[in-house]
Amino acid sequence: MSGVVTGDAVVLGLQPARLPSRALALLIDLVVVWAAYLLISLGLALATASLDEAAAMALSIVSFLLILVGAPIAVETLSHGRSLGKLACGLRVVRDDGGPIRFRHALMRGAMGVVEILMTFGVVACIASLVSERGRRIGDVFAGTLVVRERVASAPNAAVPPPPPWLVGRFTELDLSAVPDGLWLEIRQYLTRTAQLDPAIGQRLAERLADELVARTGTPPPPGVPAAAYLAGVVAERQARDARRAFVTAAAVPGAGTGAVAGAVAGAGAFPVPSASGAASGAASGSVPGSVPGSVPASAAASAPISAPGAASGSAPASASTPPDRPAAPPATGFAPPA
Repeated sequence: MSGVVTGDAVVLGLQPARLPSRALALLIDLVVVWAAYLLISLGLALATASLDEAAAMALSIVSFLLILVGAPIAVETLSHGRSLGKLACGLRVVRDDGGPIRFRHALMRGAMGVVEILMTFGVVACIASLVSERGRRIGDVFAGTLVVRERVASAPNAAVPPPPPWLVGRFTELDLSAVPDGLWLEIRQYLTRTAQLDPAIGQRLAERLADELVARTGTPPPPGVPAAAYLAGVVAERQARDARRAFVTAAAVPGAGTGAVAGAVAGAGAFPVPSASGAASGAASGSVPGSVPGSVPASAAASAPISAPGAASGSAPASASTPPDRPAAPPATGFAPPA
């Protein structure tokens, strides 16, 4: 990867294209361009057979410049550095700062390409690309451009290694609310790339990250625990908390209505519901079975609104028609007694 620095002081990790891929892309471009040049030259020769030798020579020079020089420049300008060969090989021409090229960059590359590619059959371009650190030819050096690879195989996501078994569950009381996301990202990147680091550098990096984590949590690691193992244990604890939180949230959402109903029923108390046979017999006798004497008939009770259990037990005031020395009996059918 090449550390290309932009105008905003941002380092871009670009992979420069090397000689084999660039040579293949150039070969594809030359085959297409030369095929088009030969076809157009043959057509012009047939169309200008009646012209003199000077006019035919002028037309051949113009066709050479327009097809072999002007066409690649126009294609790179319009496609922002992607010719047909570069598109097939996954390459692209960019500026030194990583931005897209413009006409002046393509013009300088095309002008120098006539000398180092067409006139020398690519020998000068190959030598310059082998000598250059980033595989640039002379046209790239004068134009301030770089050919990079656009299709780069992405590495698989490395999993965070688990902590030692004797550290599992040791950080359940640790307060992780003050740890920022940037520090978590640094710790995760360190843990996934520990095998790629130099042991001494990795140790210093682990100690620095552990000190920052201790400063955020306010709790030092257990005595004798290495910094890398401490980081792995804390990250495992955070992942376990996130998993438990996600599980509780997923389990609470589908059963929220059922839980609320069950809690309300348990708090208010449940009353038996009359069966179909009991309701039919009550309707025949004119009263609801199990109710107090003097209650309303079943037809009136069915049409009357049902009050809450709490209101039936004493929240509603007694009327003047109820004898004061006769306490109201609790309803046995779940209906409110008459006022």
